[in-house]
Amino acid sequence: YLQIKQQLLVNPGVVLEDVKEVHSHTMALQQCDTFLNKYNWKLVETDDTALSAKLLKQHKSKHIAAVASKLAAKMYGLEILASNIHTQKNNYTRFLLLKKQQEPIVDANKASLYFITDHQRGSLSRVLAEIAGLGINLSKLQSFPIPGSDFKYAFHADLEFDLMEQFANAVKKIKLKTNELRIYGCYKKGIWRSEEHT
Repeated sequence: YLQIKQQLLVNPGVVLEDVKEVHSHTMALQQCDTFLNKYNWKLVETDDTALSAKLLKQHKSKHIAAVASKLAAKMYGLEILASNIHTQKNNYTRFLLLKKQQEPIVDANKASLYFITDHQRGSLSRVLAEIAGLGINLSKLQSFPIPGSDFKYAFHADLEFDLMEQFANAVKKIKLKTNELRIYGCYKKGIWRSEEHT
């Protein structure tokens, strides 16, 4: 979990009155909506905050600003016109580090699952009861519509546990109550860091 701090970046010498457009990732623009809504700027969504900063530098525009990090400003030689413009000052984002190796993590205490229930009344509740009954904490539950189905949903869940045996038992019991179950991975719970991420 990394703390996200957003800055308004411009090319050297640009002042607030010069800015006509602000470019950044959709989420970054949303994170700064209180600040950005004070101005009559055109907001342009891009693929990435750091890429917005890079393109700003390349085009040397006097009328475009970017929302990105202090690190992006430093990397591309941009100036910070306004600091810490994000609305939520305690803003964290979870990042996952993925690898192909199949080696089990011995001290794992968290797992991410994907499952589909049979779409009968109470089917999700029965899955959740199994999880709770084993003393496992459900730290995230998110539903997704299944494309091409008649209002059927899949679920993403993050489970926190003390022992891998708890999780193994949960998987056995959940399999009996779902039409499909995938384990995305087992890992150690993330730690909160007060750092900036691009």
